[in-house]
Amino acid sequence: MERTLVIIKPDGLVRGLVGDIITRFEKRGFRLVEGKLITADRAIVEKHYEEHRGRSYFEELVNYIIEGPVFVLVIEGNRVIDTVRTMIGNKDPVIAQPGTIRGDFANNITRNIIHASDSMTSAEREIGIWFS
Repeated sequence: MERTLVIIKPDGLVRGLVGDIITRFEKRGFRLVEGKLITADRAIVEKHYEEHRGRSYFEELVNYIIEGPVFVLVIEGNRVIDTVRTMIGNKDPVIAQPGTIRGDFANNITRNIIHASDSMTSAEREIGIWFS
């Protein structure tokens, strides 16, 4: 059984989308293993996005995640990593298909509602960062 990390970003909380998003995962048959509402500090967010350090958007991304509360959760299920990535859609909401989380809710490539691990390795690393 796979596990993945999902972060509902500050714009998702401000817009009241947490329940809608979690419901989509539950209706798909996945199990919520852990979850917490937190205001992340800069150190944890920089560690999470370490592979993006040095890129032009790194500071904007970190500042966006720490600007308000996030809901961080671990979801478990068969092929959960690939399925959740498909469910959230492309990071660019213009490209994201209707029916995906970003296709239905996002309106900005940076403020795009949600993050999900992209591989088993990333999931293990990210879960360890947010749920020590």
